[in-house]
Amino acid sequence: MKTKNLYDLNHTLAKEYLEKFEHPWEALSGIKEMIISLGKSLSKEIYDEIAENVWIAKSATVSPTAFIGAPCIIGENTQIRHCAFIRGSALVGNNCVVGNSTEMKNSIIFDNVQIPHFNYVGDSILGYKSHLGAGAVTSNVKSDKSSVSIKNGKEKTETNLKKFGAMVGDFVEVGCNSVLCPGTVIGKNSTVYPLSRVRGYIKENSIFKSETNVITKN
Repeated sequence: MKTKNLYDLNHTLAKEYLEKFEHPWEALSGIKEMIISLGKSLSKEIYDEIAENVWIAKSATVSPTAFIGAPCIIGENTQIRHCAFIRGSALVGNNCVVGNSTEMKNSIIFDNVQIPHFNYVGDSILGYKSHLGAGAVTSNVKSDKSSVSIKNGKEKTETNLKKFGAMVGDFVEVGCNSVLCPGTVIGKNSTVYPLSRVRGYIKENSIFKSETNVITKN
């Protein structure tokens, strides 16, 4: 569940920031400040600051119906589509798709990530070339509002965070209408079947069919 095992940090502007943390969820509380600091260092030849603390690459495409709150960075050649709702504290990488009616807050989205249809991503990190199918969401608050823990078999890791969605590794595919429960960590190259409810740690190279049926990819 370590940062270095889940992500290739060469595919995000947040590389230097994330390198400070052994586990990626430890980075959630400082995303806002990181984006503001990073934004001020961006090349004016590549990025426009369209509003205070909102930087959008000149090559990005943003629908006029989208809302982008501060602070936020939108990377090169990224598409922000119809009615996307970026509430703020969001770093979106290069060549990404944030699609129709997708909502996002306090998250880091690596390069080449697709969250294209009716998704919610909150207090989460999505790795390089990961993809959420239509309607797949990260649930970031427990129903009893208590702090989130991560379950790995009989082991439990306390995060002391009340808001924690999912840490999704590089090249992960999440099927349509799946729910990633608070404190979900999915290892690299894994696949989640549609209509799944995922909790805890799913090791890399796994196929998640159900909570009792998780197999290793050949």
